[in-house]
Amino acid sequence: MKGLIHPFTRALYEQDGEGNLLVTDGDQWGRFTTEGHWIEGALRSCDPQLCGWVTGPSAPHHRVAAAPPAPGTDGA
Repeated sequence: MKGLIHPFTRALYEQDGEGNLLVTDGDQWGRFTTEGHWIEGALRSCDPQLCGWVTGPSAPHHRVAAAPPAPGTDGA
């Protein structure tokens, strides 16, 4: 799964595959929306900023773009 560990609480923030976020802190867990609203689970609070980072769209990085076409080839 795609996720991050919170820098202060050390809780694991992961995408759940259904557009929501699964937060695990020790033996407790909670499911939250992309805005950080609680859905289910014993863990009832999370960092909404990190929710957006983990569940937000992935933008391509300008330095990791596809290689330009080789000289002498049809770059189409």
